Order: sequence, then C-alpha cells, then structure tokens
Amino acid sequence: MDLSEAISRQEIRRRLRDPSLTVVDVLPASSYADGHLPAAVSLPLEEIAARASAFLPDRAAEIAVYCGGPTCPRAEHAARLLRELGYSKVRHYHGGLAEWTEAGEALERSGGERSAPGTIRPIAVPPREPLRFEPSAVWRRWTAGLLDLVERWPTGRLFGVWLAIVLLSACAYWLLGLLGVSSLTEGGAPVGRGLRGLVTAIYFSFVTTSSVGYGDVLPLGLARILAVFEAVAGLMIFGALVAKFVSRRQEELVLQIHRTTFEDRLNRVQTSLHLCLSDFLAIASLCDGGSISSERVAARLDSAALVFVGELNTVHDLLYAPQRMPDDRVLEGILANLTSSLRTLRDLLTCLPPGFSYSPVLGDSLKRVSSLAEEICSDCVPRAYAPMLANWMDRIREMARLIA
Repeated sequence: MDLSEAISRQEIRRRLRDPSLTVVDVLPASSYADGHLPAAVSLPLEEIAARASAFLPDRAAEIAVYCGGPTCPRAEHAARLLRELGYSKVRHYHGGLAEWTEAGEALERSGGERSAPGTIRPIAVPPREPLRFEPSAVWRRWTAGLLDLVERWPTGRLFGVWLAIVLLSACAYWLLGLLGVSSLTEGGAPVGRGLRGLVTAIYFSFVTTSSVGYGDVLPLGLARILAVFEAVAGLMIFGALVAKFVSRRQEELVLQIHRTTFEDRLNRVQTSLHLCLSDFLAIASLCDGGSISSERVAARLDSAALVFVGELNTVHDLLYAPQRMPDDRVLEGILANLTSSLRTLRDLLTCLPPGFSYSPVLGDSLKRVSSLAEEICSDCVPRAYAPMLANWMDRIREMARLIA
C-alpha cells in the first residue's frame, strides 16, 4: 500500500478510532467548528508550516488530510507541504466533506476549540444534589424571564402593552368609583362617576405609569394598591420603550459606520490592486531594454509581491467569509483587477534576467499567491455567483497555476 496516495471514505470510517491514523482538517477554523469528520484535528493550510510540529509530533505517523471536496485544492497543497516538512506517510482523502456528507456519514461540531491528536477529554459528571425549593431562586428566574420577554418584544408591541395598562387601570379606578368604593380624589373631593370622572381616571393613570404624577389627583383605599402595581409595571415598560428608541438609533449609527467602513475597504482593495498592477508593469518595463539589473528589480519585486499577497488575502476573505456581500459590479471590478495583476506578474516572472534568484521573501510570497488564487474558483467558494463573476474566478485559478 502506497501511503503517499489516496485514502478512501470506507477506510477512514473503519479507522476513525485507530490511534495509528490522524485525520487532519485543513479548512479554516470556522469551517471546522461548523462540522468536521469525527476525531479530526483542525490544522488550517495557512498554519501548517508554523503549527504542524505541535499537532503532529510524529513525522513517521500515518496522516490523512481532507478539505471541502474533490474541487478544493487545500488538501493537495497541505499534503505536499507536509511531505516537504518531513512527514513520510501523508495520504489525501479526495472526497472530503462533500463525499462524507453525501454518503450520510455523521459530522462532529464544536465551538472552534482545537485539541491535539490523541487527546481525550474526560467529561466531569457533577454529583446529584437533592431538589430544594428556594423561593428566592424562583423569583429571580421569574423576573429574569419577564425582563427577557420585555427586551425581545418589538417597540410597537411594547407601546401597545403600555397603553393597555394605562387604559385598563383607568377603567378600574373609574369602576371602583361607580361601585361606591373610595378610589380617586381631586382637590379633597371624590372624582365624579360620569364622563368627567373617566377622563380624570385616564389622566391619573397616564401620569402614574410615566412616573410624572403631579399630586392633584390622589388614590384612596384599594386604588392605592392598584396605583403601586401600575406604576411599577408602567415604569418598567416605559423604560424599555425609551431604551428601544435609543438602541434603535445606536444600531442605525453602527450600521452606517459598518457600511462606510466596508465601502472604504472595497475602495482600498481596488486602489491597492491598481498600485500592484502599476508596480508590476513598471518592473516589467525594465525588461524592454534587455539589460535589467538583478539588484534594481529585487527590492521592488519583493515589496510589490508582499503588498499583492495582502490584497489577495483580503479578496479571498471577501469570497470565503464575507461579513457583507458587495455589489456584483464592484466585485467584478475587483476580480478583473486581480486577474490583470496575476497575468502581469506571470509575464514579469518570465522576463527576469538569467540567473535571477528568488529571495526568501519573494519565494514565500509567490507560494502564497499561488495557494490563495487557486482557491478562488467558481466550484471552490461557498456560494454561487453570477456567470460573469464565476468566469473571472476560473480565470484567476488558471493564472495561479501558471505562477506556481
């Protein structure tokens, strides 16, 4: 059996609990948290060089790497990189998450916490305590649940409940007066039982729920108890209403800030890609005379490549983990600039003077450019895009393969 080649789903399933095989998920940590193969270790492609020795200490152990599916290039890059780091038994599960889920196999989910291979966390079972009735605990749970309910209600419903408390309480004060029970007094005299008495009861109820009582109307007897409960309930809901209005305005401001920041980020990406393209063209123009100097081009090329890697990584995040989707026309402009920059970089690399050697910075930058750009394809990104955008993504992937 050639351990440097593929491994099947059936073999992985059979050996899930086999300590001699370590299954490695090379997708981003967020994808690992959403779902991964049982007992798989999270080691994103971008972190292999820095963290492989910590998570995979035995370089002679058998390792199976996987990513999203047959069209995802991350696992292939990871397998090649692990072999370069000295791991002798690296295998590639080509089917990845796509084949695993299509076959009905179960996935494990986590909060993104990563554990070293072979580590088993014991589950602590707390001792069972006898059930005890604690009135204070019941009261805390009840009040907490009530406050959560009020917080979840929309502004319109809160206002409706507050208005209902005002009107129902006013009717209660008025009915107490109709029944001959001491209720409200105004200027020392009982409030009348007619329409004027109802209006006075509504006025008193309103100022009570909003905690702005003027003292010209006073409750008596049972009306005092009702006034206390009305004041507490009304004040709580009235305070929630005020908080809702304030938080709504704050949310609008935050959204506006996020929108402005996002648009500035898109503008910066397009501007930086234009600058990278200009730098690549300027360096390539030195080839026209046929007497390009290695010393003249090395520093400029290293700097331009580093900037280009940063912007390419931003575009990669924009497609794989977008906080907000840009307009298709804006995204098409970014992808078009990226394609032009990759094509110019490829042409530039072919015209370098004989004997030109890549610096460590340039070599690492070109590897990252190839790796990131090859993951920008219509079949790789996690959502479907318009045909024109998909076409640009596929062209970017083709350029990446020519640079590698």
